[in-house]
Amino acid sequence: MTERPFTRLLAATDLSAPARHAAERAALVARELGAALDLLHVASMAPLEKLRQLVAEVPPDAAARVLESAQADLDQLAAALQRHHGLAAGVHVASGPLLQELTTGSHAIAADLLVLGARGSSFMRHLLLGSTAERMVRKTVRPMLIVKQPPHEPYRTLLVPVDFSLYSVAALHDARRLAPQANLILLHAFEVPFEGKLHYAGVDEDLIHRYRIAARQEALQQLRRLRDEAGIPPECARIIVMHGDPSRTIIEQEQEQDCDLIVMGKHGENVVEDLILGSVTKHVLVESQCDVLVSI
Repeated sequence: MTERPFTRLLAATDLSAPARHAAERAALVARELGAALDLLHVASMAPLEKLRQLVAEVPPDAAARVLESAQADLDQLAAALQRHHGLAAGVHVASGPLLQELTTGSHAIAADLLVLGARGSSFMRHLLLGSTAERMVRKTVRPMLIVKQPPHEPYRTLLVPVDFSLYSVAALHDARRLAPQANLILLHAFEVPFEGKLHYAGVDEDLIHRYRIAARQEALQQLRRLRDEAGIPPECARIIVMHGDPSRTIIEQEQEQDCDLIVMGKHGENVVEDLILGSVTKHVLVESQCDVLVSI
């Protein structure tokens, strides 16, 4: 089964140097996929409003000048991307509540992938450590690529954590849509339910060990079945099953396998556990070194 690649990307930027990584990555992905690219800058008028409170003589056309300056800077960024990647990007400047404008802009151009930087000078400063990213992931109805590293080449090795929920299945599909030529690593991390209590209750360690072996074998079979149903050749998708905490295991394997992208759903198997954003996904967003694609 061949996945339909992403066809229209929207890269949000605050025009800072770090946020440029997101635009560069979006351009690289768009060129590889033959997709359209749009750039969006949401100008903040909060400093201007603060200035009005302190200085009465603020020119009446100050807001228009802010937008004109942002438009010129965004045009320059688009021109640079065209020189580097041979890709003409649409440019859009808006003002207003950030999350609302990001959502509105995505809908307006029918983007099927939203690209954000992990750091920036305003809303993307420490994006992953604050509430903005969590609220955006919760609100978005499209996959979101969060860029942490300067892009040097197309994604080559993708880590796809799998808990066999519908969210992880969707993540596998989005991984192939984003980087159809990349190698995949399907990772399942499991823990023995109530293992601590079983030890406390005096359950034989050998019995717990046998349970781990059985759980691992079952997970291997499920991963192979998932890989085959997705039409992925065995040589293009490695399978790893490990016993341990999923959050910690994902970060460890990101480094161990030298991955350049983690692809995972916004929720895990137990959605009720965290209604805003899955706890494992939150941990990976904060702790991972490589880029993260959050699927829906």
